[in-house]
Amino acid sequence: MSLATLKRFTIAEYHRLIEIGFFREDDRVELIRGQLIQMAAKGRAHETCNRKLLRVLPRLLSDRATLQNQSPITLPNDGEPEPDFAILRNRADDYLSAHPNPEDVLLVIEISDSSLAYDQDTKLKAYAEANIQNYWIFNLIEMVLEMYGEPYRKSESEFVYRVKRLASANESVTLPHFSELQLDLSIVFPT
Repeated sequence: MSLATLKRFTIAEYHRLIEIGFFREDDRVELIRGQLIQMAAKGRAHETCNRKLLRVLPRLLSDRATLQNQSPITLPNDGEPEPDFAILRNRADDYLSAHPNPEDVLLVIEISDSSLAYDQDTKLKAYAEANIQNYWIFNLIEMVLEMYGEPYRKSESEFVYRVKRLASANESVTLPHFSELQLDLSIVFPT
């Protein structure tokens, strides 16, 4: 008896499925290492934190960088996650020619409640493998911001981050690449 093999999709195949309407408009899937992953439903705390970040991040960044919300970034190894936020280098075509890739990404942000274990494991490893330098998780279970930096290869097949810092919901933190920009977490975490 043989074990069934999961179908792995390339990014091109995934894009083709989108083009032909394979997914319904309300389907929430993303491509991680060639596998279609059903994204977790978002709770009220997640949506509240998302709205608060949508208010504060554009004001902080102004025109210093491009901010995208719940949109794809293209990773090597057939990945196209849709993080809650990505802060990107500005590009003249505003990413019309292609989704951002790891070289474009200054910071990836995930907001996590029901998806916390997935974001701390699967997504963390995918972002580290892609050499995303800065990865933040707004951990709504413990009400802390987890800040990861310095991706590295732990073993032949495992990628992680060397540095993990925590900030409580009443602190302020500096945005990576923008030492002059402070994010007040007390106005971001839902209360």
